[in-house]
Amino acid sequence: MSGKIIVVAQQKGGSGKTTLAANLAVAYARQGQSVALLDTDPQGSLGRWFMARREHYGDAGMEFSTSSAWGVSYECEKLRRAADVVLIDTPPKVDSDLRPALREADLVLIPVASSHVDLWATDGVLDLARREGKLATVVLNRVKAGTRLAAEVAEAAGALEAQLAASMLANRVAYAETLGTGQGVLEAARRGPAAAEIEALAAEVTTLL
Repeated sequence: MSGKIIVVAQQKGGSGKTTLAANLAVAYARQGQSVALLDTDPQGSLGRWFMARREHYGDAGMEFSTSSAWGVSYECEKLRRAADVVLIDTPPKVDSDLRPALREADLVLIPVASSHVDLWATDGVLDLARREGKLATVVLNRVKAGTRLAAEVAEAAGALEAQLAASMLANRVAYAETLGTGQGVLEAARRGPAAAEIEALAAEVTTLL
């Protein structure tokens, strides 16, 4: 087995990296694929989500590892053999510590919360991805549909030297609520529009891989 590696990266904190990684992991697991998570962010948000998931379900339904920058290549070598999909959550910074993860990536996802400040923060990640010859895709997150700001950010994102995902995640409470209990929105008691957003994004990411 040689699993596909998806790196979620953004130098600005609070962009939704962990939300994206966790929900895609759930989406692919529900499709019957084997999934592994690698948390390289010292804040450990993805790890806390995983532990909450174990408490909630008993069996998390996916593998989990942590690593510092120097150990990423070694962990990826192991996880590629064990899983169909490997999702890596990275620290909110752009420096030499991010490069090992980018080198292993089959796809780099860059979440951008709906603001110009978040959009500006993509420059460093896009530059590093280009240097490593990696495909990068911007995913608009916390979008407030119908607002002028959302339209402006979407237009500006489309002008970047990167792909812009057609699928967007809206500013929904469901993402925060489910993340806190170790779940994804696809596992929420009530199926809502957030679930449809994640299914659409997971399908789109699959085509990019």
